[in-house]
Amino acid sequence: MTADEETGEAEQARGGTGAGGTGAGGSGAGDAEAERARRLAAWTAARRKLSDGPVDGTLAGRLARLAEEGAEVYDLDGSPDIYGDGIVARLEERTAAVLGHEAAAFFPTGTMAQQVALRCWAGRTGNPVVALHPVAHPERHERGALGRLSGLGTVHPTTEARPPTAEEVRELEEPFGTLMLELPLRDAGFVLPTWDELVAVAEAARERDAVVHFDGARLWECTTHFGRTLPEIAALADSVYVSFYKSLGGLSGAALAGPADFVAEARAWRHRYGGQVFQQWPAALSALVGLERELPRLPRYTAHATMVAAALREGLAEAGTPWFRIHPAEPHTHQFQVWLPYGADGLTEAGVRQAEEDGTVLFRVWDAPGAPGPPGTAVTEVTVGAPGLRWGPQDVRDALYGFLARVPERGAAGGV
Repeated sequence: MTADEETGEAEQARGGTGAGGTGAGGSGAGDAEAERARRLAAWTAARRKLSDGPVDGTLAGRLARLAEEGAEVYDLDGSPDIYGDGIVARLEERTAAVLGHEAAAFFPTGTMAQQVALRCWAGRTGNPVVALHPVAHPERHERGALGRLSGLGTVHPTTEARPPTAEEVRELEEPFGTLMLELPLRDAGFVLPTWDELVAVAEAARERDAVVHFDGARLWECTTHFGRTLPEIAALADSVYVSFYKSLGGLSGAALAGPADFVAEARAWRHRYGGQVFQQWPAALSALVGLERELPRLPRYTAHATMVAAALREGLAEAGTPWFRIHPAEPHTHQFQVWLPYGADGLTEAGVRQAEEDGTVLFRVWDAPGAPGPPGTAVTEVTVGAPGLRWGPQDVRDALYGFLARVPERGAAGGV
């Protein structure tokens, strides 16, 4: 997927058309929109799902839920924020405390937060080069913004589908001012290094006189894999970006945490980038709800994802699927990839039909992986959330068999 295309996550959110098509039977923009609406309606109405989608439900229902849950974490009789005071300031204080950093600043988007962070570090280090993975978010999903807007350059410690090693960081041929680590590395399969590897990589960057920035959009869900608290993890970095709608279920928004003087500078650049929004209280309120309700549950989701992945592996083998991949084999977080040897559009359609006919959502949008993925395959991302905690191994296998029975290519070959 190029930087000019929608991310797979956005496609999932809006019920997109998988591998760039217009959906089953669709031939134009109107057909594609109708197909997206159909999918969203099916996923929202489904009684059984592994997780709630980011846009499942109606506006009225989501507003009512925010009012109910928000009253448990903040005084709703207070005034809305104005340019980041009030509830937004409260969220910033809470985020800094949760991460163990001196200060934090709220941003309307993670893209803006990271561009500001990397720009600030370039000015402070005197080096405009950022070392990061070639599938990291700024490289793949931001339309070349680092170079176009801030004049920053990038180098890649590795092209392997995993985080870089300490040795790779030490052996980079040219100097860099910032090492950016995406934790977990989403496009490679939500993969993480071990704790010792992460410590070594951070030390290697500092041996090169570079600072360390964590793209922690999903950092919240990393504690189980590392066996460390969020402050212990965040302490390895000079600055950390976190998202409030990924993992925590907020409406939108992000935060940049780090030293107080760094965050103060980031606030100035936030204003210059157009991020000084007049009122952001709905996003801030939903973020506080996420920190209070979802954050403590994430270790349970991660543990349950291990069971779901194992049940899928067993079910696919029992069904005689000619080739499949669960990646990572044991999930590092509550999200992982599933690969199958069928067309993306047919797999997406099979999942929608299962939601419509059985009220079950196992998989949502599938995509053609592109290079270096095997030709003729498709990949999807599985997220295990609160609804998925009610699923046992047999529930997963039963849902899988129902899904496979609806895959057109499999049906032509004899079904399950």
